[in-house]
Amino acid sequence: MKMGIKIFDTTLRDGEQSPGVSLSVKEKLEIAKQLAKLKVDVIEAGFPIASPGDFEAVRSIAQEIEGPVIAGLARATKKDIDRAWEALKVATKPRIHTFIATSEVHMKYKLKASPKEVLDRAVKAVKWAKSYTNDVEFSAEDAFRSDKDFLCEIFEAVIDAGATTINIPDTVGYATPVEFGGLIGYIKKNVPNIDKAVISVHCHNDLGLAVANSLAAIENGAQQIECAVNGIGERAGNTALEEVALTLNTRYDYFDIDTDLNLKEIAKTSRLVSHLTGMDIQPNKAVVGKNAFAHESGIHQDGVIKERTTYEIMDATTIGLKENKIVLGKHSGRHAFKEKLKELGYQLAQEELDSAFKRFKEVADKKKEISSFDLEAIMEDEISQVPELYQIKLLQVTSSADIATATMQMVVDGKVVNESACSEGGPVDAIYDTMNRITGLDCKLVNYKIDSVTEGKDALGEVIVKLEHNGELFIGRGISTDVIEASAKAYNNAINKILASGN
Repeated sequence: MKMGIKIFDTTLRDGEQSPGVSLSVKEKLEIAKQLAKLKVDVIEAGFPIASPGDFEAVRSIAQEIEGPVIAGLARATKKDIDRAWEALKVATKPRIHTFIATSEVHMKYKLKASPKEVLDRAVKAVKWAKSYTNDVEFSAEDAFRSDKDFLCEIFEAVIDAGATTINIPDTVGYATPVEFGGLIGYIKKNVPNIDKAVISVHCHNDLGLAVANSLAAIENGAQQIECAVNGIGERAGNTALEEVALTLNTRYDYFDIDTDLNLKEIAKTSRLVSHLTGMDIQPNKAVVGKNAFAHESGIHQDGVIKERTTYEIMDATTIGLKENKIVLGKHSGRHAFKEKLKELGYQLAQEELDSAFKRFKEVADKKKEISSFDLEAIMEDEISQVPELYQIKLLQVTSSADIATATMQMVVDGKVVNESACSEGGPVDAIYDTMNRITGLDCKLVNYKIDSVTEGKDALGEVIVKLEHNGELFIGRGISTDVIEASAKAYNNAINKILASGN
């Protein structure tokens, strides 16, 4: 019987802990829907006790997403576990994921607890979680730097207490593949009741070895891999889901291991996560980078033209990349637009379709042809929108070598407000100064990023801004064929998020 590996996705929990990333409940729900299409086995939806927003996101995902197990993280305390269950109890397949640190440095300096105290807390936590649900995962934080025999002792105890999955993290990305594989093998051999639980691993990428360590763990008996889309997460990130998936698929001859993933959803999932988190995918990123299937060398081009496999070990269509078949433009109707979105995997309610179609027409008036990538950019921008308490009605910018002036008309609570501002910092700075005058918000622009979503002189430009307000970060996005307009839309999107949050 061939071995299967469970894919546990932590994009919405550990991934969102990436510095500068802050996802709304709506954005998390959209990513969760896409992860369900990707057919991951487990979605770790968040850390419910961390904040009201995280709690609401976990509860919304638990309520709406069918298919994957929905997990919520909890420290080994009754309060955390109660809060996690409150969010998860509406799920068809809920999992409580509880953890406590087991390494000497963490127990001594962070927990200030003895190994016996840590073991007792772990057992109590698992038993309490088990009173809510049969599906309980226990993680030994910083497992790789823990004493191996203590790990075996605590894993045996929590399995006896009811844990159905035991997770072995390399929390700080310190391990090498041979060492980490050896640890998995040691635990499998020395925990008497290990056959009663799934062995999971969670590797960080501080030394660039997360994927390699995860694959070494598989070779030594791991049955679940915890990973994140595009490898995002704390510090240098987590094991990249797409890299593990394509390694197992491309080297099936070596691993002989299956997953239940729908690989054709990988490219779309990667782009969605990148857009909503505001984290770029490096061009040479394995599997999903824009250069992953590109060839510039004449020798490589000649080889690929004659036979693709001369220089490509993966087929781009495996991850869902394909040529555009239906060309949409400003004369296209609602039906063609709806059908194209359906082909791309978007199922919209009538109100959502009306809003997206309006955005499509605005872009189509400025572009001759709308590609699949344009449509996906429009849809991803739609997902990030919030109710517009402030609406941009008019934007006019004049600029010289020395100074720029922005004149704007915005609708605020149904009233039209006109304002203008001058800046020596350029047109975008003048726009943002004008909007600050209108809104009265004291926002600090932490980051401004502009990128081309599609190709050509009429390409869609995407602007992502990060604003700091009252100590919290808010991400705003805007797309347009005019980067000045995209800049204004992005800032306005962030402002409306600030107002919606009540910050």
